[in-house]
Amino acid sequence: MAKHRFFGRTDPARVASANAVAVIGLGRFGQSLALELMKDGAEVLGIDAREEVVQSLNGQLTHVVAADATQEQVLRQLSIPEFDRVVIAIGSDVQASILVTSLLLRFSIPQIWAKAVSDAHGLILHQLGIPHVVYPEKDMGRRVAHIVRGSMQDFIEIDSDFAMVKTEVHTGFVGIRLGDSEIRRKHGVTVTSVKHPGEHWEAASADTVLRAGDTILVTGPTKQAERFSRMG
Repeated sequence: MAKHRFFGRTDPARVASANAVAVIGLGRFGQSLALELMKDGAEVLGIDAREEVVQSLNGQLTHVVAADATQEQVLRQLSIPEFDRVVIAIGSDVQASILVTSLLLRFSIPQIWAKAVSDAHGLILHQLGIPHVVYPEKDMGRRVAHIVRGSMQDFIEIDSDFAMVKTEVHTGFVGIRLGDSEIRRKHGVTVTSVKHPGEHWEAASADTVLRAGDTILVTGPTKQAERFSRMG
């Protein structure tokens, strides 16, 4: 029988609920993801082969296990086939990532996300049938590049050609109702939310009047959203 060590406050078989996520691989990305899921109220089963990493997370996740996730019997003992959502966050060992992916697909897990460390790795994951492949380093590099190039405060790529941009309102739109600004017609983007200085975010409407110092969220085709954020 495969050996593994459990840390946590409940039996791992009881973690597999509708509000539970299993995270396999607890490197920087896996740890950050698992801890963020915990903050959001999810139950998290974390799995990593390195016992020192697992021990460092004891008490921070619902359950954390030192185990070899490439072994089918180990995943079955940890009730992984009962989970609806699993994240493969293994990055340093591509072979292990692919082995775990193959096992999860065999278990017919409804929702699987997998980290890719290269385009070739991502292509293999896609070919195996993983619908959600993420490239943390590549995506962050692209995001920072967009921010550096424009005057935007943040950039989120919704799809390959559509983005959300956080930027400061331009002086030319101050004191004007959004419905009268013609931003959508002239610039091809939509102001979805606005934050007045010292206030909370609120949904924007045609009657919203922009003020000096406002921060706005703008959505639209990536190039047009970037161009809008660079307006002087």
